[in-house]
Amino acid sequence: MGDSIGWGQGASRPEDRLAARLVAGLADHGIESDAEVVAVPGARSTALAGQVRRAQPARPDVAVIVIGANDLTHRTPPRDAAADLGAAVRALRSAGARVVVAPAPDLSSVPHVPAAMRPAVRRASEELRALQVAAVEAEGGLVADADHRTSRAFAEDPTLFSADRFHPSSRGYAVIAASLLPAVLEALRTDSA
Repeated sequence: MGDSIGWGQGASRPEDRLAARLVAGLADHGIESDAEVVAVPGARSTALAGQVRRAQPARPDVAVIVIGANDLTHRTPPRDAAADLGAAVRALRSAGARVVVAPAPDLSSVPHVPAAMRPAVRRASEELRALQVAAVEAEGGLVADADHRTSRAFAEDPTLFSADRFHPSSRGYAVIAASLLPAVLEALRTDSA
């Protein structure tokens, strides 16, 4: 669920998209799985309610939500974005799904962000991320990439971005999937809601 990253925009091949990489990562741990992608490129947190409704008939064991970048670029009030995310986690948990969230990335690492704007963009990213983490944890969800390893990797390696210099490349999706997989495995080891 979520935005263009949840959908896989920027990946060179379908098997490099996030959902496919997570399915492959679970298989490496002996866990067979199927993924249904309801993420929509350009989605903001307010769109999560509709995505939850579309996902619920599949009765997911684990729901992975990647959201926040578009809330930042469209200047959605952080509290509103976090509240929408919290509501989505609550609805999924009430339906018996475990939930893993990849919160807002640090958009200051995006190559076309002017150097003078990077501190302000970093602060905005951190503010939204902190509110998202609080909302997710309050509703019993798990937060992936708690140590910000993914954002640091993208800041240090521009090849993790696709040609548009905003979305991840196939290599970038490998990094994101690696940060999400431990939380997905943890979710699968816990009892459902």
